[in-house]
Amino acid sequence: MSEEIDIISLSSELGELLKERNYMLATAESCTGGNISATITAVPGSSEYYKGSIIAYSNEVKMNLLQVKEQTLIKHGAVSEETVREMVKGAMKSLNTDCAVATSGIAGPSGGTPDKPVGTVWIAAGSRKKIITLKQEKDEGREQNILHATYNALFLLRELLLDE
Repeated sequence: MSEEIDIISLSSELGELLKERNYMLATAESCTGGNISATITAVPGSSEYYKGSIIAYSNEVKMNLLQVKEQTLIKHGAVSEETVREMVKGAMKSLNTDCAVATSGIAGPSGGTPDKPVGTVWIAAGSRKKIITLKQEKDEGREQNILHATYNALFLLRELLLDE
């Protein structure tokens, strides 16, 4: 995580980019449990570009509200690039937005496996044009894992918007 840009400044910059493009944003959060939403709405005026979030902690919610395919969850698991890509698409559809960001991972302190250890988080940011992803793989304890995933999600969305 870059020390050059603090998370609220990043959220504020992201808001400006969204306003410039006249985009509305949605979030789909699993392991971050609403932390991305809280960071976005900490910026005054965020209602101009932020619609809301679906906190999809369970696979049932991922499937029912975000249209993640059951087969995707069976084949790849909830913590996978494929799942967060579908979460982004589902969030944009369900909340009728231009872009979205999604996270799914293992914040800890337990729940990890040899293939997906604690600290593994998949992040996706997408618009109607494209979706980009990032895999976070560092365990620094639950709170830091969530904070880093929040920062990385906002940073990834910023990169997506700057590239459009």
